[in-house]
This record gives sequence, C-alpha cells and structure tokens, in this order.
Amino acid sequence: MIYEVRTYTLKPGSIPETEKRFAEVLPHREKYSPLGAFWHTELGPLNQIIHVWPYDNLQHRMDTRTQAMKDPNWPPKIGEFILNMESEIFVPAPFMEPLGKKQLGGVYEMRIYMYQPGTMPQVLERWSQSIPARVQLSPLAACWTSEVGAINKFVHVWAYKDFTERDRLRTEAFKQPTWPPNTREFLVSQTTKMLLPASFSPMQ
Repeated sequence: MIYEVRTYTLKPGSIPETEKRFAEVLPHREKYSPLGAFWHTELGPLNQIIHVWPYDNLQHRMDTRTQAMKDPNWPPKIGEFILNMESEIFVPAPFMEPLGKKQLGGVYEMRIYMYQPGTMPQVLERWSQSIPARVQLSPLAACWTSEVGAINKFVHVWAYKDFTERDRLRTEAFKQPTWPPNTREFLVSQTTKMLLPASFSPMQ
C-alpha cells in the first residue's frame, strides 16, 4: 500500500468554492479508486487543501490516474484558484491503520518531521514501542514515511474532537514515560499543520 498526498496552495478565500467543486465531481473520480482523506489548513501554512489517495503500488496509481484523466468530469475545475501543487508518495508505518470512512474527530494535527539520512529504521522501531500507550489518549489517523518527494520525511496525523481537547491530551501524553518517542537525536526539523476535514472527506 502507498499513499499519494497532494497539497495544493490556493488563492486566499478560495477554499469554500474549491471544496464545493471538488465534491461535485468526486463521485466520478471514485469510480476508479477511493479518496482516503481531504483536509484544509486552519493553522500553519494557510490556504492549503490536502487530499490523500491510497493505491496498491506505483503502477496501480499510474493506471488509475490514466483512467480517471479520461473521464470528462475529472479533474475538478479549480485551476483558477491554484497557486502551487505538490505531490508526494508515502508508505505507511507498520503500526498505521488504513485510511477509510471513520469518525475520529473534528480537528486533525499533521506533524511533519525530517530525520537524518539512514535513521528511519531506528525511528520506526522506537515509535512502534511508544504508539500503543499514546493511542489510548487519541487516535493516530495516519503515519507515513516518504518514498517519492522529500526523502527522510516522517508524517504523523492525530485526530481530536476540538482544539481544547488537543491541548489537554497533548499535556497528558507528555506525562507518559514513553512519550514522545526517543528520536530527538535524529531530528533535523519539525513543522505542524492544523487541519479541518472537508464535508465529503471519508475521515471526519
């Protein structure tokens, strides 16, 4: 399984219309493969939409996109709003559950870490040891490592009911002896985005 994460930076104020147009044609696209998640940024870099597409492998992605692009209803007519487009391919961490239709929370936090080259096996091992206790507080919506795009990138997405719960549960998490995972020695950089799901996103 791989996940294509497509991040579009839009003109200010255009997210509502972009999501409306996306929703209108999504049923045509999902004839070929399902949408995994769709969010827009609330805090962090603004005016971004992030849509995630699961595929079996790179060939499945290529074949599916070739089919979808022949559909007269796809892609959505949102080009007038797009300032920048980025596509990255990720593989799921061993402890990640597949994306799908889930009610996890109204707010998602996407944390993006860059690690030193060659350290990802150790990172995944240490995270695997810490995750069981951490997910007792809030669900891990996604966790990926980069395969195509920026290398040595580690992305984890957490779901919360609201911003208040996010602050409270993060405070609780730091009381756990195994959290955060002991990977600071490998870290190069950390960034975060607070995301809200679109009305049509399978992940809510």
